[in-house]
Amino acid sequence: MSVKSQEKNMRKLADLLSHDLSYIWGEKESGPNGDKKVFLDTGKTFLRALSKDLELRDVKVSANPGGIAVSGECILIGMWENNGIRIQISQSCCGGDCTVLYRAVRHSRDYTGGQNHWLTRNDLAEKSYAQLLEVFSALRAGGASYERAA
Repeated sequence: MSVKSQEKNMRKLADLLSHDLSYIWGEKESGPNGDKKVFLDTGKTFLRALSKDLELRDVKVSANPGGIAVSGECILIGMWENNGIRIQISQSCCGGDCTVLYRAVRHSRDYTGGQNHWLTRNDLAEKSYAQLLEVFSALRAGGASYERAA
């Protein structure tokens, strides 16, 4: 997928995440006009292309629609040679602006991973795709930090 297409998907995700995707009404719990489904589909498309650009292997991209009171989430888990990355895109149910969670992982089934890092909806709206790749690639270059707080 082209850089232009990925930036378009970033902007679309930022716009979708600026609306409440947890509506209780709407067709098949997808909110008005199916925004929840559009979010999940766009998120998966974006993450699949991102995994190729990050040169990940053993990639798993999934979407969990959750229930009627949440936005759902799109998740990417993929590996480099010595470590990997987990990226989750979702809307905070607490009203926060942090929408992209990412962290280093040791293997493809590492669900706790290293320290959590966050990007905001505004980062998706304003950063270039190259800047986003740089942010995520830093986990590859810097290695994983697995120290836990006591």
